Amino acid sequence: MKTLSPLLQERLASEAQTLCLCWRLTRRDGAVFGLTNHDQTLIVNEISYSPGAALDAAIFAQGTDMQPGRVNATGVLSSDFIRDADLIAGIWNDCWVDVYRVDWQRLDLPPLHVWSGYLSAVERNQNGGFEAELLSLSADLQRPIGRVIQRRCDAELGDARCGAETDAQTCDQRYETCRDVFANVENFRGFPHLPGNDAILAGPAATDNDGGKR
Repeated sequence: MKTLSPLLQERLASEAQTLCLCWRLTRRDGAVFGLTNHDQTLIVNEISYSPGAALDAAIFAQGTDMQPGRVNATGVLSSDFIRDADLIAGIWNDCWVDVYRVDWQRLDLPPLHVWSGYLSAVERNQNGGFEAELLSLSADLQRPIGRVIQRRCDAELGDARCGAETDAQTCDQRYETCRDVFANVENFRGFPHLPGNDAILAGPAATDNDGGKR
């Protein structure tokens, strides 16, 4: 639950709304930038938030795919510190984002923290603006971790995990192919002896079965 100061609660309840959004962007290289949808530069907690990002007000709504922690953002890039060359180079990818709601008439009031997450990708759209996907911390819980346990190899032929000489040959990721064609069993990245459905369907042995008695 978010805690609001009494003065900010009073401002929120009043008819005169003087609130705006401030975005603190922290890139992977440690550089910090501030953007606001207000029409003037604001100084909040010693960080300068310059006007230059007209962002869709609905960006914090859940996406149509209903995945938790994922929201979409669209807007207009008019800030000098966001350049096309940087977007192409991916400098803004995985940029950490903190969003605050600020009363631009009472900057002495503590800002209301709205959202935290990171940009997974930022790119130009056909209208000259930008599109980005913002991921919250809960989205990290959806990332697959570890390997899939399967009979076939999960390496790509000739990559560092495989290590086999390709010579334009193809591989079907089977243990037998790795052994007989490439003589590369020591680098096989599957689990060839993993029991399959056939072992389940076979059921208990017909003979020498004592029913579990010892």
